Amino acid sequence: MNKPDNITDNDWRLLNKKYKNITRIVHKIEKGYPVQYLIGDVSFYGYNIMVNKNVLIPRFETETLVEKTIKYLREKTLEDVDVLDIGTGSGCISIALKKELPSLKITAIDISSKAIKIAKKNAKKNNVKINFIHKNIYKYKPVNKYGLIISNPPYLKYNERVDRQVLFEPKKALYAKNNGLEYYEYIIKKASRYLCSKGIIAFEIGYDQGEYLKKYAKSYFPDAIITVEKDLSNKDRYLFIIND
Repeated sequence: MNKPDNITDNDWRLLNKKYKNITRIVHKIEKGYPVQYLIGDVSFYGYNIMVNKNVLIPRFETETLVEKTIKYLREKTLEDVDVLDIGTGSGCISIALKKELPSLKITAIDISSKAIKIAKKNAKKNNVKINFIHKNIYKYKPVNKYGLIISNPPYLKYNERVDRQVLFEPKKALYAKNNGLEYYEYIIKKASRYLCSKGIIAFEIGYDQGEYLKKYAKSYFPDAIITVEKDLSNKDRYLFIIND
């Protein structure tokens, strides 16, 4: 079978190596099924991350979140703090942070036991030690304060239009109540109690949520530096709250 135009040469090679019935696989892709799930892993920040239908597929935007967060941690000399990663999914954020800054002490939580299972496998594959916890954020009670709280939570509105590939990803990891703002509001409110006096909150956000979240964060962190930053497509994509 000839390679379809919407599949890269490298992906085509990997798919042919993995599957005997390539025609069936191509038909799945033509219906929108993500090629990353079929291959079974992706590169994230230079590290190999296993993915399946139980976790979101890591994206370029989230790599930039990691890049910016590392920059801030280094600028503020916070390279060895306790970290809380909320909604870890595949564990990609925690793994990249730990590989780049090995002195970080990272706890990563997710509501999905299947996601935590994948995250643990990814940590083992990448030879990093991370404390993964299967827990709903609403029931998680921190035992200490954190120098970094980072999250790429569900932030799509329930009526938001998405690419058909996204429809195959876990809905719990995509959609949130209150026009996609539910988890940001809860995390910011609670973080005012368990963020260190010198610490950072780093979020990936929806392109139209920045100004509201900046004002909301200011009400809980009136003395912090709060910035909304753009992704490579020049869209608002990140919120940073910096206690200094």
